[in-house]
Amino acid sequence: MPRMIFVNLPVADLPASKRFYAALGFENNPLFSDETAACMVWSEAIHVMLLTRDRWRTFTDRPIPPSTSSEVSLAISLDDRAAVDAMLAAAAANGGTADINPAQDLGFMYGRDLADPDGHVWGPVWMDQSALPDG
Repeated sequence: MPRMIFVNLPVADLPASKRFYAALGFENNPLFSDETAACMVWSEAIHVMLLTRDRWRTFTDRPIPPSTSSEVSLAISLDDRAAVDAMLAAAAANGGTADINPAQDLGFMYGRDLADPDGHVWGPVWMDQSALPDG
């Protein structure tokens, strides 16, 4: 089995979260989706499992943090600066919040942060590795 990551996220409104992630470019895998969960695929190695809060509670008794907190920030690489900006625009147009932190523009690297409808933080980033500074 190849190494993969499955990011599990509790969500308040599963259909709205599916639409949100689809608008960002994720694709739904119906084999691992039902009325309590949706598997949203970013790549062959990266999958996001959106879980209703009731389903989430079958995995842990730990409390679900409020949408105003940040338990983790998930960085995701994109092909260019325009793709970073397009993802932020899609997030804002589909129930998310764009630019929850200041944009980072170092010339060779460009990133912005967004929050999904449940407050989960994503950081789309582009980097020109050939232009990395020495050291």
